Amino acid sequence: MPAISFQSVSKTYALPRGAALKALEGVTFDIEEGEFFGLLGPNGAGKTTLISILAGLARPTSGRVTVRGHDVQVDYADARRQLGVVPQELVFDPFFSVREALRIQSGYFGVRNNDAWISELLDSLGLSDKADANMRQLSGGMKRRVLVAQALVHKPPVIVLDEPTAGVDVELRQTLWAFIAKLNKQGHTVLLTTHYLEEAEALCGRIAMLKAGRVVALERTSELLKTASSNVLRFKLDGELPAEFKGKARVTGRIVQLPTHDAHDIERSLAIIRQAGLRVEDVEIRKADLEDVFLEVMARHGDKASITELEAASLEGCSS
Repeated sequence: MPAISFQSVSKTYALPRGAALKALEGVTFDIEEGEFFGLLGPNGAGKTTLISILAGLARPTSGRVTVRGHDVQVDYADARRQLGVVPQELVFDPFFSVREALRIQSGYFGVRNNDAWISELLDSLGLSDKADANMRQLSGGMKRRVLVAQALVHKPPVIVLDEPTAGVDVELRQTLWAFIAKLNKQGHTVLLTTHYLEEAEALCGRIAMLKAGRVVALERTSELLKTASSNVLRFKLDGELPAEFKGKARVTGRIVQLPTHDAHDIERSLAIIRQAGLRVEDVEIRKADLEDVFLEVMARHGDKASITELEAASLEGCSS
């Protein structure tokens, strides 16, 4: 029995004048017990919509979702007890301390007398010195830690992390991943969505990629990396990249990364840059990473328009 099963899940939103928009279309895959699974896709691909359906916050137009055999619609209470969900948004009650918030969250799941586990969560997430602080007094990063603790307070066998490190500091990212990796080794199943693809590459054993509501790749991370069609030429550049490379290169500030196939391709690229009167620094060749593979997969599947997650949220409740 899989930990999570998505079976032909579709979600359609009704639009004005009788139009309709498909946010998800026939999404089907299973996540096995104990997996660390990544769900990737550009903004608007349908990741948060899929997680909202999994958590029972939205209803699919068609299809079925189960958590450890419990249907999320028919058997909602039992399905929800199996899940610990860390949402993207910072949602908190401003009237309670951190420890009080965790005790209240425990009560929602009928869990009592778990102060030892709450203390372990606080310690593992670097919150011990904030245990008696009011939630309003915490920084954004500390509130994010509390969200993680709330999701884990009832010891769920399945952990869902929806962009858990978005906008947080390096210390929290390292603390969080060390703790989640420990829980995964203990047998917890983890489903992660993230835009930090280096995190997905390092942590996830298997990955699904969504685009425009459809699964466009589903494979072990190691196998996805083998599909990369090229190595990458990386260098620093002052000035504007020649027009020939635009659309092919990843540019971050002064750092340029170009896909290359062989030594001739590398020399040709550097020659064109030199002929443009530009000077390159810190030249290196590296293996393609998950971000390169991700961009290749997205490019192969065209530019089909997709609904944004914000639009999806505003349309919730008027789906067909």
